[in-house]
Amino acid sequence: MSVDVEHPPAVRLVATAPRRERVKATGFKGLLLISLAVGLVSLGVLLVDTVVTGAPRLNMDLLRRFPSGRPAMAGAQSAIMGTVWVVGLCGLITIPVGVGAAIYLEEYANPARWYNRLLEVNIQNLAAVPAIVYGILGLGFLVRGIGLGQVVLAAALTLSLLVLPIVIIASRQAIRAVPNSIRLGSLALGATQWQTIRRQVLPAAVPGIATGSILALSRAIGEAAPLILLGGLTFITFNPTGLDSSFTVLPIQIFNWISRPQEEFRVLAAAAIVVLLVILLVMNSAAILIRSRFERKW
Repeated sequence: MSVDVEHPPAVRLVATAPRRERVKATGFKGLLLISLAVGLVSLGVLLVDTVVTGAPRLNMDLLRRFPSGRPAMAGAQSAIMGTVWVVGLCGLITIPVGVGAAIYLEEYANPARWYNRLLEVNIQNLAAVPAIVYGILGLGFLVRGIGLGQVVLAAALTLSLLVLPIVIIASRQAIRAVPNSIRLGSLALGATQWQTIRRQVLPAAVPGIATGSILALSRAIGEAAPLILLGGLTFITFNPTGLDSSFTVLPIQIFNWISRPQEEFRVLAAAAIVVLLVILLVMNSAAILIRSRFERKW
């Protein structure tokens, strides 16, 4: 019986195991790259097709004119202004409340208290609730329960409920990322806890808070399902003039045009999608600029 003295079985196993792991790692990396390429190519094809389809109507008439039953005379001014009203008011409501809740949970709340733990669990769960559920809540509680009606304020409050958990979670992460030594140094120099938060913690957390808030509003600007339940009309020939005005938004207007049988309305819908994408890109670019401007290296 011969024994391989130069390469015993144990040594051969040790030598071949890393090779197998490298092959598996290389294969898995290849699958990830293929998946990424498929996603990027699909997105690129959709974007190019949308821009090419909507190019004939990408002009000032789309921004200046109101919806019409005649495609050649139709525009999206009321939908654009309605989007500005609803999302702008949503931001005014959501950002102060979300940042305030994040400050309380990170700087003041005692994690040993049962109500604080319950609050954290509910915030985590609400971030995963489908948008249509918030639409049902807004319809039942805000529109019919309180009696606000199908107006801009009801839509902004509903979208605020939708994106508030996202703002709270993002703001908490930004506040948590500030080194604790900054807090301890400020307190050691005689500052109160609120002075420390206001002058040290919040300025350092601005990039994360701003990025999370803008990305949350970017989600709100593309929501159509909850606003349809709240009575976001598809044919409005005037701009909102206040919190109690009727409204429509770009996603609802796009859905209405796509559902029409005429090809001209589909061209209008593609042009409105490009406008919506431009607004989203501007918001995301603002988030990147704010992060780059205020980011600190610890």
